[in-house]
Amino acid sequence: MEWTKEQRYRRIEEVSSEEMKELTEKVNSCQWRQTFHIQPPTGLLNDPNGFSYYNGEYHLFYQWFPLGPVHGLKYWYHTKSKDLVHWENVGIGIQPDTEFDSHGAYSGSAIEYGGKLHILYTGNTRDENWIRHPYQCLAIMGEDGVVKKSDQPVIAEVPAGYTDHFRDPKVWEEEGILYTIIGAQRENETGCVLLYSSSDFRNWKLEGEIQTELEQFGYMWECPDYFELDNQGVLIFSPQGLEAEGDCYQNIYQSGYLLGGKLAVSNRLFTHGEFIELDRGFDFYAPQTMQAPDGRRILVGWMGLPEIEYPTDRNSWAHCLTLPRELSVRDGKLIQQPVKELQALRGQQSKAADTINNQTKVYTGFSGTAYEMICEFENQDAVEFGLELRAGKQEKTVIKYDALQKKIVLDRTASGEEVGMLYGTTRKCSLDARKIKFHVFVDTSSVEIFINDGEEVFTSRIFPRNDSEEIRFFAREGRVSFQAVKWECEQMLGQAERSSEELVCR
Repeated sequence: MEWTKEQRYRRIEEVSSEEMKELTEKVNSCQWRQTFHIQPPTGLLNDPNGFSYYNGEYHLFYQWFPLGPVHGLKYWYHTKSKDLVHWENVGIGIQPDTEFDSHGAYSGSAIEYGGKLHILYTGNTRDENWIRHPYQCLAIMGEDGVVKKSDQPVIAEVPAGYTDHFRDPKVWEEEGILYTIIGAQRENETGCVLLYSSSDFRNWKLEGEIQTELEQFGYMWECPDYFELDNQGVLIFSPQGLEAEGDCYQNIYQSGYLLGGKLAVSNRLFTHGEFIELDRGFDFYAPQTMQAPDGRRILVGWMGLPEIEYPTDRNSWAHCLTLPRELSVRDGKLIQQPVKELQALRGQQSKAADTINNQTKVYTGFSGTAYEMICEFENQDAVEFGLELRAGKQEKTVIKYDALQKKIVLDRTASGEEVGMLYGTTRKCSLDARKIKFHVFVDTSSVEIFINDGEEVFTSRIFPRNDSEEIRFFAREGRVSFQAVKWECEQMLGQAERSSEELVCR
């Protein structure tokens, strides 16, 4: 279905309760609705926004077009949690209803400041010639959960030398001064990040461009995020326009990080190592981090990509968010591990241990469509070994280690209904190890696989048949030993489907 401009910019407030009820029923009838991931009640979800801790709860918003699986008029949808596991859908957090966000409340961030949650986001507007004019806007949420927007934008102009691709502010406070970085595009159509400072959240001063060693690195840097971890500086961003290079940059757009010294605010200099992709899978973009009350740095990403059609589109919804991941630094790399709170989802447990020789085997208790599994392999002499997930007569999602190439390989060639075929069906990364640990989270239509305690991660949507639920262990041309433990994952409490009336009115 081709969506017209009028359809994409239709407001949910204009939709009848009967139409919303029909849409909600269509979404809920989809066989690929997730069990324990954040997903939209209807329509399209994309970037996670405003990820923060305030008033005893984690708050997470996301970009939302409620009326279909396309990028249309964006709202912020609000969900919250006390434990990063059980999320409660609150409803619309920010509506695009002023002259400064008339064509979408775009991405942004939030921190507690002065006893309230302060939200900085990009307001998207279009003029009569459909030319974009972005504004950086302020909204404030009190303990009552009500979000109130400032009457005027706090950054009203795009700085000289940059285009109207100027968005996604990420804010933090340091020694009593507020800072925000904003993704930008230079007039020569190269990507970068700008730094602003403020003493009160309302008056912002342009400090200038953050100086990196990547002067010609894609045409736009989206969703930047700067923080310090283990006494080092980390700059995360999503560059658009990178060409594929070996096993890297295989998706339509990428997300990754620079790790280096702390950002020198005085001259905006950031010394760093190479750009490294955060996730090696097919479906990961626009991540955002926050600092938990106990000091942990936690990341959530969009499990999807722009400009890709997904099989759920025909049920009028698209995408979900990744599970929360705790970040740390190990041997010069950013490490991602599932937050410990996710253990609360663990249900019935099954265990297996064996040595297999040039064969594929299944074990009692190892099957399902929603589970967590940890499997540790030790290679004896096998050429390759690994797992077949969501496997059936003709379907399987394969994660394996190729001992000859010393690479981890995710293969979704036979995962079910096709998605993103233009960009291939395998993803790889190099890893030299005899012992390989796969920490796997499988949901109805996704896999998240943490390799060797978070050294690498592969995140992907998959769309198999309901009856493709076997877990198979295999070794090729040799022997491998393994031990595995699996837990059924329980339904995520609190994220019950909301009625059509609740979607329209908050």
